[in-house]
Amino acid sequence: MDALEKCILFKGVRLEEAIGLISGTNSLRRTYNAGDYIALEGEPCNHLSIILEGEIEIHKPFSSGKVVTINHFSAGDVFAESLVFSHKKEYPATVLSTTESVILMIPRDELVLLLTKNGRVLENFAGVLSKRIHMLNDRITDLSLDTARKKIVNILLLEYSRQKSRYIALPYSRKKMAELINIPRPSLSRELIRMKEDGLIDFYKNRFKIIDLKALESILQQ
Repeated sequence: MDALEKCILFKGVRLEEAIGLISGTNSLRRTYNAGDYIALEGEPCNHLSIILEGEIEIHKPFSSGKVVTINHFSAGDVFAESLVFSHKKEYPATVLSTTESVILMIPRDELVLLLTKNGRVLENFAGVLSKRIHMLNDRITDLSLDTARKKIVNILLLEYSRQKSRYIALPYSRKKMAELINIPRPSLSRELIRMKEDGLIDFYKNRFKIIDLKALESILQQ
């Protein structure tokens, strides 16, 4: 249950209390291997899920065969928090375990009881919903930008804002970065090299250094 200590749902709640709250529910603990599907698009969703161990990705498959990575989560993160209260209650995308993972699933009715028992958890849950809305807005912005450079800059500036540093470590691979901003990986690599040559950034694998912050900010205003 170490992941509960860093789970945003239990921020400000003592670990012993968090474990007690979970123990008082009819929650399910399930283990998945790397490559296992946790849920398929269109399947019923009646649980809020907490990742106790491992990493997962949210994939959106299209009829063309293309699969887009919408998001990724790791230990301590939650997912499906809004779906359990949706009238449709279906997964809008596929959930894939990318490593060996342990998922704690809390049924909707049990979640309601848990939220009514602890005001801090209720406040944190509202925060999770708010964060998801902001993340969705960020994704919409990414997809609406008209050049590869603007898409890259948008991600880097978002991470700069979150990490409060010009030295940024992206929590995913270059391949995932390309999928998130919906451009081919070779195009991403070429544009990153051009941005480095232009004196905007430096990078090594998924680690970036913002060299000219003002120039990056001006790119989004063009």
